[in-house]
Amino acid sequence: MRLHRNLVFAVVDGLDLIFNEGVYASKAVEQILKRDKRWGSRDRGFIAETLYDIVRWKRLYAEIAEVREPFDRSNFFRLFAVWAVLRGIPLPNWKQLEDTPARRIKGRFDELSKIRKYRESIPDWMDELGLESFKEAFWEKEIHALNQPAPVVLRTNTLKTSLPFLRKHLLDEGIATDPIQGYPHALVLKERTNVFTTQAFKDGLFEVQDASSQLVAPMLEVEPGMRVIDACAGAGGKSLHLAALMENKGQLIGLDIYPQKLHELKRRARRNGVHNLETRLIESTKTIKKLHGKADRVLIDVPCTGLGVLRRNPDTKWKLQPSDLDGITETQKQLLTDYSKMVKPGGKMVYATCSILPRENSEQIEEFLKSPEGNSFELEKERHVFAHSSGYDGFYMASLRSK
Repeated sequence: MRLHRNLVFAVVDGLDLIFNEGVYASKAVEQILKRDKRWGSRDRGFIAETLYDIVRWKRLYAEIAEVREPFDRSNFFRLFAVWAVLRGIPLPNWKQLEDTPARRIKGRFDELSKIRKYRESIPDWMDELGLESFKEAFWEKEIHALNQPAPVVLRTNTLKTSLPFLRKHLLDEGIATDPIQGYPHALVLKERTNVFTTQAFKDGLFEVQDASSQLVAPMLEVEPGMRVIDACAGAGGKSLHLAALMENKGQLIGLDIYPQKLHELKRRARRNGVHNLETRLIESTKTIKKLHGKADRVLIDVPCTGLGVLRRNPDTKWKLQPSDLDGITETQKQLLTDYSKMVKPGGKMVYATCSILPRENSEQIEEFLKSPEGNSFELEKERHVFAHSSGYDGFYMASLRSK
């Protein structure tokens, strides 16, 4: 493999955006890829995948390269050199990469790989939290799985097509996929590619949605004609799934505190052919009070640490701080208390997170059921999804029925 100067420099610029300017990795990649329209799919793939790789393994690479934050530009080139040497990629004779000690890099890698926090490239506090939450053997398997690049999974939009037809349509566009046993609407790409440029995507035949995330909406057991509320809708991946399960019949209300996310949801809904969705901005507690006791089903997909989706958001390891956890769990508790009031007697709600931590998951539900608001609910079922056993994102979901 031959390294090209403009692509390597683009990677270094992306690292600067992520680590020095605080830009999320996904946004940094998006920003960098807009620079040069002449870049082909292979060039873009190199930039994106290399950036994510270096972000994912930052602690390990920084230890090998003997650099410390805040990183300067020469530090980023040293991180890149470690990445290249460990992949057996010959380094060009550039001044930014001169005197790279390839043998020492490999030796340090072998040495540090014996220590979990370096081998899995995680902060000390996150490793300690994992050991507090799980048995060591379990944590070893889970954090290792969460460091593997995530596959690209699609969800068939059943309002417009079927899985067999979508699979054929994508194959006609040169994209090979496989169905996933146990996930009736999911297709996983055989090779990573940009699916957003396909005609199938433009026609609203699918959404990109991890297989674990596709388990959440069905757990709500919606039916056509129901009134359903997605209380933390965001940009609406699960709202769109609910609309499809409702066959566009009944009323689906997407709530959120961020108007730009609801705007994106409306745009996506149009492409998906969703007609039963109404978005409402939560401007005050009145928005929720008006819906007290009015919903057959409520989805509360709460903000969380995101520790179940580190594979696709590796920069979470570096942006999340241990002090954030108390605030996040308190927010979850408050949302569960407030939003559960929208469920009518006999109705159901599903509480969900993309985290693997018991503090955010089963322990939240246990505490809620003991509270005055939770007294009128009973836990029907819960599901813990772990990356090492499922092969997909870590998730938690609990179904509760109002008595």
